[in-house]
Amino acid sequence: SGDDYEELIATTEYIKSLIDNSNIQGIEELKLDIDENKPELPVIVDRQKARRLGISTGQIGMAIRTALYGKEVSTYKDGDDDYPINVRLMDKYRYNKDALINQKITFRNQNTGKIVQIPISAVAKMENSNTFSAVKRKDLDRVITLYSNVLENYNPTEINHQIKEYLKNYDLPKNISLSFTGEQEEQAKQMEFLSTALLIAVFLIFLILVTQFNSASTPIIISISVLLSLIGVLFGLIIFHMEFVVMMTMIGIISLAGIVVNNAIVLIDYTNLVLERKAKKAGIGMDEVDQTMVLESIVEGGKTRLRPVLLTAITTILGLLPLALGINFNFMTLFTDFNPHFYIGGENVAFWGPMSWTIIFGLTFATFLTLVVVPIMYFIQYRIKARVIKRRSAKAQTLEPEA
Repeated sequence: SGDDYEELIATTEYIKSLIDNSNIQGIEELKLDIDENKPELPVIVDRQKARRLGISTGQIGMAIRTALYGKEVSTYKDGDDDYPINVRLMDKYRYNKDALINQKITFRNQNTGKIVQIPISAVAKMENSNTFSAVKRKDLDRVITLYSNVLENYNPTEINHQIKEYLKNYDLPKNISLSFTGEQEEQAKQMEFLSTALLIAVFLIFLILVTQFNSASTPIIISISVLLSLIGVLFGLIIFHMEFVVMMTMIGIISLAGIVVNNAIVLIDYTNLVLERKAKKAGIGMDEVDQTMVLESIVEGGKTRLRPVLLTAITTILGLLPLALGINFNFMTLFTDFNPHFYIGGENVAFWGPMSWTIIFGLTFATFLTLVVVPIMYFIQYRIKARVIKRRSAKAQTLEPEA
């Protein structure tokens, strides 16, 4: 963008030539969004001569406009319907330069009061020239867009990154600025919005867990499962060579944050229940349980909740597979013609596939690691709490004799 349009066009064409000669693969064809050689017929009015003859530039412009586009002069009524009557030159004269410039303007001379007719050619002339197809603006700045399609099997984000690296040493003129827009700009906006939504979702989940467990350490352990799911998503996309589709992949990650915490909640909640039972049976408080009781509770909780955790994850994954693979069949023809018209793929898989695979990869990875990492974190939490309680007790015993 810039103020001087001529300089802006020259700079854009130079950048286009740089990119064309950069050997960056995947660019189909770079184009400018303006046409510099659009034919133009400017009407040059001799204002002094027109003033002497009593003709204004507005009359000349209106005459040419009426000849080309027409003018409503009356209305034809047919019952309740009204039809406008437009007057303009016939096709064979409308696009004839001589016919346009030689048409006569009829008006009343203000000095003599007489009706006179003067051809436009008496006070104006047409010249053949070229001009811009349009002057486009964004936020009041003149802009020119350099755009291109991306060839199949190439990533637009990677191509944009290569172009940025190639142009980083190019010094732009002072009054001209360069920015990457289009799909890249929209993806950045979507990423910013969805990242904020993910943080808000995780924060709300954390608040609910704090209320449920009346603790801050336990929700932190459960929230780690969200991080594990993100690692699983990235591994899955890398291993299967899938693209990170900003919109649907991020929606899948946000959905995943609410799904994967369920396994950790079920596991920790039952482990707490088993530990409370053991403490009650031994006649001691929760702060007095020993390491052996905690380990036994973790093992028992893991054994008992292993099947529910796995079944929940498996049913979710199996339910998403048809959406991820794009499995389609027609219910109507299944019952009428006994032909479901079964096929895999289609347009819907391009939209819903990234979201489904995101949830599948993240849930699979997080489920197995949750069964290992969450119990370990739970035991580490107990060890830290035990040390804190032991230090407080030792400090209290030290202060008692002094009192």
